[in-house]
Amino acid sequence: MDRTERFYKIELLLRSRGCVSFEALRDELDVSPATLKRDLQYLRDRLSAPIVYDRFDNGYRFEAETSTSQQRHELPGLWFSEKEITALLTMHQLMTGLDDDGVLSRHLQPMMDKLQGMLGADESEARELMRRVKVISTARRRAPSRYFELLGSALVQRKRVWLRYFKRSDRSTSEREVSPQRLVNYRNTWYLDAWCHASDGLRRFALDAVQEAKPLETKARNVAVKDLETELDAGYGIYSGTGTKVKWATLVFQADAAQWVAVEEWHAQQKGRWLTDGRYELQVPYADPTELAMDILRHGDSVEVKGDKSLVALIAQRLKNAEALYA
Repeated sequence: MDRTERFYKIELLLRSRGCVSFEALRDELDVSPATLKRDLQYLRDRLSAPIVYDRFDNGYRFEAETSTSQQRHELPGLWFSEKEITALLTMHQLMTGLDDDGVLSRHLQPMMDKLQGMLGADESEARELMRRVKVISTARRRAPSRYFELLGSALVQRKRVWLRYFKRSDRSTSEREVSPQRLVNYRNTWYLDAWCHASDGLRRFALDAVQEAKPLETKARNVAVKDLETELDAGYGIYSGTGTKVKWATLVFQADAAQWVAVEEWHAQQKGRWLTDGRYELQVPYADPTELAMDILRHGDSVEVKGDKSLVALIAQRLKNAEALYA
């Protein structure tokens, strides 16, 4: 590890263990006695670290604060505790489950290497830690990495983007100029929420349906996050709908499914309550019934739709079509 990593490691050891012997510091850092002495001297003289030698405990520790107004010493830049470093390394593993072609990992890896050095884990230990976290993805649609990076960069820089986009509903291709507003990962698929200047409104684009993308120098139109949430998050699932278009579905789950559904989040604004007979009633908003119908169907005869004739009719038609297909 380089000198900066050693500084952070020394501070981490003293914070977590209280008092650490010279020999223990050497073993953790794997440096010569002369190098460790220089590091300790630099921390005290140049970075004002209140490190003192405790003769009674035969080790180094931080000097006790003498007043409540004295600020805790920290090295310049970001400071992480051992638990925070472990959490960040674990988070990195979780992110790889969402990462297509290593787009995110490639940029984050240098920081992860430094964090690993600060934690004191060797390469085999780090690999073992990563293997203890697993993300299982199903029905994943990969987004071409060149567009993910391009769109992410345009989002940060607040620039517009030109897209050639394939619309699956009618199998048509169109060219659009958009102002990126938000990247969304939903059920293992990436989407871009953007202001479409062709249709003059907010739209959600699946990244795997972007056939071509080019950055523009034009400044992007900014849309407040509250407006994004009102316009694109009001309906169920990935299908958008404004508050005026939203309807509420009332679903009643039998006791066998209720124990699972009661702890699930179907929508941020959902309402749920237990019924006296052990069933569970769930109310969710939706604008387009397509995805909601699919999720209802996966529960089979354990769920009943109450008071929504159009939704009941859609589900009945789906069941009829399935019966005819497999007859």
